[in-house]
Amino acid sequence: MGPMGILYEDVARYLESLTPDRLDVLLEQEDVARERRIPIVGPIVGRWLHQLARMIGARRIFEMGSAIGYSTIWLALAVPEDGIVYYTDSDPTNAREALGYFRRAGVADRIRILVGDALKLLDQVEGEFDLIFNDVDKHQYPDVFRKAVPRLRRGGLLVADNVLWGGRVARGETDRETVAIREFNRLLF
Repeated sequence: MGPMGILYEDVARYLESLTPDRLDVLLEQEDVARERRIPIVGPIVGRWLHQLARMIGARRIFEMGSAIGYSTIWLALAVPEDGIVYYTDSDPTNAREALGYFRRAGVADRIRILVGDALKLLDQVEGEFDLIFNDVDKHQYPDVFRKAVPRLRRGGLLVADNVLWGGRVARGETDRETVAIREFNRLLF
C-alpha cells in the first residue's frame, strides 16, 4: 500500500511523477507533516483539488479542516487573484503556522483564516460556494453533507477526503468514524 492508504506504491509513484513541480513551501510542508505526523492530503490529492477548482472556475472555496494549510495553498493557487479560500481549523497554533506558509506562497491575500469548529464557521460565512472541501473529523461527515450541500452554487462541488477510509468502509467495520463515513457516502449516492 502507498501513501494514500489503499493505493499501490508503484501507482502512487506514477501519479506523483505526473504532478508538476511544486512550490518550495509545499515541499517544506510535506516534510513538516511527515516529521510531525500532521495529516495532509499530499501532492497527488493537492494537485487534484487544484485541478477541480480550476475546471469549475471556482472563486469562493470553503475548506473544512485545514491543519497547517497545505491543501489551502493548492486551492488558493487555483482561484483568481480576487478569489477567496476560507481556511478553517480549531487550533489557533495551526492557523498561525499556516499564515506563515500562505505568505511565503504568495497567496495570503486570497485566504481568510477562521479558527473554530468548521461546521459552526460555515454558518457564519454568508453566500454560496463554488467548492467545499471536507476534511474534518470523520464522525462529523454526515453533518457536513447536510450543511454543505445547500451552500453550494448550482454546479458546485462538495469534495471529501478519506471517503474510502483506507478500505474500512468496504470491510464492514463498525467504529464511529467508519460508520459516519459510510453514512456520508450513502448520502452522496
